Amino acid sequence: MAKVKTTFYCQNCGTQHSKWQGQCSACKEWNTLVEEVIQTPDKIDWKSPTVREAKKVSKPLKIAEIEVSSEIRLDTNNAELNRVLGGGIVPGSLTLLGGEPGIGKSTLLLQISLHLSHKTLYVSGEESQQQIKMRAERINPNPANCYILTETKTQNIFKQIEALQPEIVIVDSIQTLHSDYIESSPGSISQVRECTAELIKFAKETGVPVILIGHITKEGSIAGPKVLEHMVDTVLQFEGDRNHVYRILRANKNRFGSTHELGIYEMLGSGLREVSNPSEILISKNDEGLSGTAISATLEGMRPLMIEIQALVSSAVYGTPQRSTTGYNSKRLNMLLAVLEKRAGFRLGAKDVFLNVTGGISVDDPAIDLAVIAAILSSNEDIAIPKDICFAAEIGLAGEIRPVPRAEQRILEAEKLGFSSIMISTQTKLPKANYAIKIQKVAKIEDVVSYLFE
Repeated sequence: MAKVKTTFYCQNCGTQHSKWQGQCSACKEWNTLVEEVIQTPDKIDWKSPTVREAKKVSKPLKIAEIEVSSEIRLDTNNAELNRVLGGGIVPGSLTLLGGEPGIGKSTLLLQISLHLSHKTLYVSGEESQQQIKMRAERINPNPANCYILTETKTQNIFKQIEALQPEIVIVDSIQTLHSDYIESSPGSISQVRECTAELIKFAKETGVPVILIGHITKEGSIAGPKVLEHMVDTVLQFEGDRNHVYRILRANKNRFGSTHELGIYEMLGSGLREVSNPSEILISKNDEGLSGTAISATLEGMRPLMIEIQALVSSAVYGTPQRSTTGYNSKRLNMLLAVLEKRAGFRLGAKDVFLNVTGGISVDDPAIDLAVIAAILSSNEDIAIPKDICFAAEIGLAGEIRPVPRAEQRILEAEKLGFSSIMISTQTKLPKANYAIKIQKVAKIEDVVSYLFE
C-alpha cells in the first residue's frame, strides 16, 4: 500500500517545503504555503499501455553529427494563431492558453479544432458534450475530424487517446484534471503539476501536440504554480475588454518562435473573426474635423498598426487637476505634460488632461509620444489636426524629437492606408527610396506647433 504524507507547496512558485513557514525560502513571498496531502507510490510505471512507447532511444551526439531538417508545423487554418505561434503548431509541443473568464479561450480552441484537417480530440472537464455541440453548431455545423470527450481523469483520457490516436489534443482546462497518482483535489498545485507532467511526457514520446487552457488569477497571471509556465513550450495570453468585441492574442513565451507577434480577433455570434487589417478597428470613421485626435504609426511585435489617440484638455474644476489615461501609461503622460510646460511654455498645470487609446487596447510603444503631444495641443488650442497626417516619434526630456526603430515599416503602412504625410524625427535614417507619402521631419516640439497650428 502506498504511503500518504503531507507536504507544503508555495502557491506562487510551486516550491515544496517539509513544514509550514511564514515566508517561502525560494520566492520570498509571505503566507503562500498551503498544506496538501499527496500520495507517493512505491514506483510509478511510466511504461503503461495508456502511453505509447517512444519510437527511438535518445543518444548523445556531437553537434557536427546532429542532422538538421526543416521544421514541420501543423497548419491551424487560422492565420492569426499561426502568426503568434511562429508558423503553426510544432509536433510534440505543449501550449498553454490563458485569459480572463468569458474572454473566448474555449471558443477560440473549439473553432480551431472544428476547422482543422487533422484528427482532433477536444477534452472538456467544464462542459457537457451537449453544451459543446450547441456552441459548435454556431461556429461550424459540419465538422469532420473533431471528437469531443468529457473527462477529468488523466488515466481515462490516455485510454481514449490510445484508442482514437488523434493528431492534436486540446484540454479545457488543466485546472479540472486530476491524476490517481496524487490524492489532492483537482486544481491544487500538486494536481496541476502532476497532470501537466503526464501530458508533457505523452506529447514528447508520441509527437502529438497538446494545447491546454489555463485559468488566471485576479492579478492576470496564469493560475497554479509558476513552474507550470516553465514546463510548457508556449504560453499564450488571450486578452481584451469584455465590453469591446475585439480580442488580442499574445505569446508570453515561445520556444519555437518570436514572442513579439500578436493576433487580433473580433468576437461575433458565429465565433471569432480574424482581423487581417487591425487599423480598421483602431481608427474611427468620423469625417468631421474634431480637435484632440491624432493618428500614430506604432508597432506590435513585427506588425505595424495605425492607432488613434484621443485627448481632452479642460480647466480644472477643483483644486487638483486630474490626469486620467486609458490604454496608456499615466506616468508617461505626466512626463510629457512636464516637457510641454518646461520646454515649450504651455501652461497645463492647472488643467485636467484625459487621454484615450481607441479600440480598447494598451500601447507602450514610445513612438506614439509625438501623437500624444499633438492630440493634447490640438485639444488645448481647439484646432483639429488633418485626418491624413500621422506621427511616429519619441519625445525626450529636453523637448527634442527622437527617432524610433523600423521607421520605414511605419512609413510604408501609413502610405498603404492612404495617409498623405507622416511626421518623424530629423534624426531618422531612411534608405533612399521614392515614397508616395510626404515625410515631414521635425527636431523639437516648437516645430510641431508651427507646422500644425500656425
